Amino acid sequence: MADNLPSEFDVIVIGTGLPESIIAAACSRSGQRVLHVDSRSYYGGNWASFSFSGLLSWLKEHQENSDIVNECPAWQEKILENEEAIALSRTDKTIQHVEVFCYASQDLHEDVEEAGALQKNHASVTSVNSTKAADSACLPTEDESLSTTSCEIHTEQTPSSDPERPLEVNDVQVTGEKENDCDDKTCVPSTAKKETSENVPVAEDTAEQPKKNRITYSQIIKEGRRFNIDLVSKLLYSRGLLIDLLIKSNVSRYAEFKNITRILAFREGRVKQVPCSRADVFNSKQLTMVEKRMLMKFLTFCMEYEEHPDEYKDFEEITFSEYLKTQKLTPNLQYFVLHSIAMTSETGSSTIDGLKATKNFLHCLGRYGNTPFLFPLYGQGELPQCFCRMCAVFGGIYCLRHSVQCLVVDKESGKCKAIIDQYGQRIISKHFLVEDSYLSENTCSHVQYRQISRAVLITDRSVLKTDSDQQISILTVPAEEPGTFAVRVIELCSSTMTCMKGSYLVHLTCTSSKTAREDLEPVVQKLFTPYTETEIENEEVEKPRLLWGLYFNMRDSSDVSRNSYNDLPSNVYVCSGPDCALGNDNAVKQAEALFQQICPNEDFCPPPPNPEDIILDGDSLQPEASESSALPEANSETPKESSNLRNPEEPSE
Repeated sequence: MADNLPSEFDVIVIGTGLPESIIAAACSRSGQRVLHVDSRSYYGGNWASFSFSGLLSWLKEHQENSDIVNECPAWQEKILENEEAIALSRTDKTIQHVEVFCYASQDLHEDVEEAGALQKNHASVTSVNSTKAADSACLPTEDESLSTTSCEIHTEQTPSSDPERPLEVNDVQVTGEKENDCDDKTCVPSTAKKETSENVPVAEDTAEQPKKNRITYSQIIKEGRRFNIDLVSKLLYSRGLLIDLLIKSNVSRYAEFKNITRILAFREGRVKQVPCSRADVFNSKQLTMVEKRMLMKFLTFCMEYEEHPDEYKDFEEITFSEYLKTQKLTPNLQYFVLHSIAMTSETGSSTIDGLKATKNFLHCLGRYGNTPFLFPLYGQGELPQCFCRMCAVFGGIYCLRHSVQCLVVDKESGKCKAIIDQYGQRIISKHFLVEDSYLSENTCSHVQYRQISRAVLITDRSVLKTDSDQQISILTVPAEEPGTFAVRVIELCSSTMTCMKGSYLVHLTCTSSKTAREDLEPVVQKLFTPYTETEIENEEVEKPRLLWGLYFNMRDSSDVSRNSYNDLPSNVYVCSGPDCALGNDNAVKQAEALFQQICPNEDFCPPPPNPEDIILDGDSLQPEASESSALPEANSETPKESSNLRNPEEPSE
């Protein structure tokens, strides 16, 4: 039981965000005794994904701003004379300015509930002009919260079953049968979504309805478990640090991924597709033959720009935007390179930064598809859970809904020696990792946080219609006014398992200059039109219709220096929440740096041992074998095989 945990660990991790989960997995893999706790009822913290009703419950929880769990009234009495306590925060203050809008027809009847839900959900949604979220949404039970995200383990895979394919990257075209079939895969026990999805009415009826039939709010509620809505919107660079870590540690076997199929640009009021690969460039009908040659020549130079310093040395002091004007590129090509390939602003990056970003983009092309990016099926919230699963495989102990009241500090040594949890139990440890949101106002009184503006939209079709309705797109809308920031738009289709059929899930993200709605609503108005009753007869609406929208600001603690926190002991390490960047490199770098402080002589998330090499005879037990002998079937690849992994597109010799 959670109220009777072991009294001593090597590492205690508070918070289940991505950096904390990676560190917990790395420590557990290196033989440390790890306790991983979270006061929330779900994994991931601000990295989590929710079903639709789960998101409404999350909104209600933040709007009520109540304590996450009840406080143990007598924890202060457990502090000895030679000790002092650092109290932790009991409320999450990382989310602000929450505003919800529903544009879909609200024909919600009392008998409508989320298909496959464990309890009836009498959820109400605000009207278009309201700013309060569903007050009557039920708080999720533990099973519901865990079912909002799930990973798949291919237990039938053997060491020789395809060692050359480190990541399960699915084709974009996914049939309805594949989306709802679990026969050939083992569903992870800690999640309930896929177990219930077999009994859930398939959303094919929605896709097969006549075009005049509109998606209503009751349909969204009924198909709510088809949604996996990320709190933070990111993609994985195919040659980024996180992909390398997933492959190296074999954690990639716990998840599946989709290719991002299109890079889009917003220019002159229209959405256009950006050609990235060589094939895209020469097949593009938007570019003239001269432009194609210009673009290919410039992109070829960017791939090897470091070998030709004379070409850019004189332009190091100017912005990348100004540098592009000196090259033989048309305004159209300059726009594509700046905003959709380098993904930088006109004033925010130097020539060197722009060239590095362009090279990184091109370097990631072709590894798993025609774009540099991957997206995890069932949402970004899968990734923390994958690393939590690795930690558990090697002996880590997990407790959700388990609050820590305070850190106990020894006055003489100045180091943290224990925690006191919500049951009043004192748990001793050598090292403590705390996610920033758990620190109290007293500890963070001198910290200056940035903010991220986020919007989540449900729409009826893509921002750029094509023959296929299963497109996954990224679009950058540049800033128009001084002091504002470019907005990143990621559009997900139903084959990503993040939304119901016939709909799209759209994420907007930018660095905050005002509230999320003030930052992002102008872009929403450019790309979408409200789903109003007056447009029922007009099927040829130019813009996608907006069914439902959510705006909120999220704290960005990624650039906070440790010295900004007040009186933290040297063995207490702080992990930041999500940053505003597109990739996950910051989380991986942070996790590796903190792990090296805890275990300076250990390898960071090494490949798992080969089950065939594990010796169960106690007289000749190998050091590594003892860590995983209890669960040898969870690791299928040998270190040798992992080190020799090749890209899927590379031919075998």
